[in-house]
Amino acid sequence: MVHETKGDTSLARFDRYMLSQLLIFFGFFSLILVLVYWINRAVRLFDRLIADGQSAWVFLELTSLSLPSIIRIVLPLSAFFAAVYVTNRMSLNSELTVVQATGYSPFRLARPVIYFGLIVATLMSVLTHILVPLSTEQLIFRQSEISQNTTARLLTPGKFLTPSDEITFYVREITANGEMLDLFISESKNSSQRVNYAASRAYLVRTENGPQLVMVDGLTQTLNLENNRLLTTNFEDFAYDISSLMRDNAVLGVSVNGLSTLSLLRPTKETLLSTNQTSYQLKLRGHSRISQATLGFVAGLVGFSALIVGGFSRFGLWRNIMFAIGLVILLKFMESTGTNIARANAALWPFIYLAGIGGLVITAVLLNIAARPYFFKQRPKPYIRGDLP
Repeated sequence: MVHETKGDTSLARFDRYMLSQLLIFFGFFSLILVLVYWINRAVRLFDRLIADGQSAWVFLELTSLSLPSIIRIVLPLSAFFAAVYVTNRMSLNSELTVVQATGYSPFRLARPVIYFGLIVATLMSVLTHILVPLSTEQLIFRQSEISQNTTARLLTPGKFLTPSDEITFYVREITANGEMLDLFISESKNSSQRVNYAASRAYLVRTENGPQLVMVDGLTQTLNLENNRLLTTNFEDFAYDISSLMRDNAVLGVSVNGLSTLSLLRPTKETLLSTNQTSYQLKLRGHSRISQATLGFVAGLVGFSALIVGGFSRFGLWRNIMFAIGLVILLKFMESTGTNIARANAALWPFIYLAGIGGLVITAVLLNIAARPYFFKQRPKPYIRGDLP
């Protein structure tokens, strides 16, 4: 039977204390960064939705659905800032010095940071594999509904509507079977000319290329603004493309992000056709989600090891903090470089994990240096009689 000694209890208590500090400041920095990212995105989304005539509830719903992807971006940075802040504060308060005097090595000091990294990696995994795909899928669905509502707003009789800056739309009456009577469209997409369409009747038809407005018994007036010449053309039926008003392209551009990680790693033929992506491209996206969890794990470790290698200083560890920031920039560079290498050659897909593996190597090297600081220090010369005057 193993009995826990008083020293072991105090050491375990220190682990819980440091872990609690890391989690507290991790939550604080996450809240601040999420608010900054969310406000930046919400302002742009607010302008677009209000211009489309959407309600405040739709704005809150769409911004809420974007939160998981924002939190996924923020968590590694929050873990790094929390590790740097807690390590610097404990160093200034001599807490790390006291614990090291009891026999703690830098590797042993890193144990609560490892637990902290595992917690962050778990949160990142839940976000990247579950919450972000689900929220993205719902966001795609809601954007599709809003696009349909935008088209439906064109079917408001008796009002001049401007669904975009270049188009003015008017319809006098809409019958019970959906037929539009006395339709007028003014289009100024080209700065050198203006085109007006007028028709006695029109129908909204959905095709494979998007919604089309079929006008019957009308005319087209093209005014050349450079020479003020007017060209008029009568038509029996004319199809006007209004798919650009529905923003279908914007919706389709994010459809891949709504797929589950298993669907990305094992894509079916239907998935390849619907996303217009190759099998390797989808698999690379799946591995990218896994690698993001590894970044959440190593971010705190890199920040901690960069500060612990500096030892104790009454003036703070500002040089080491700048060094830690430089290491984070290096990790981001390794992440982008590894992604580019993996995209260029299918056989080199493991490079997608370059940043995570690089972070572990950097942490191991720094902790090893902190455990053996004399490797980089000049040893004192032995005293020999006659050296002093």
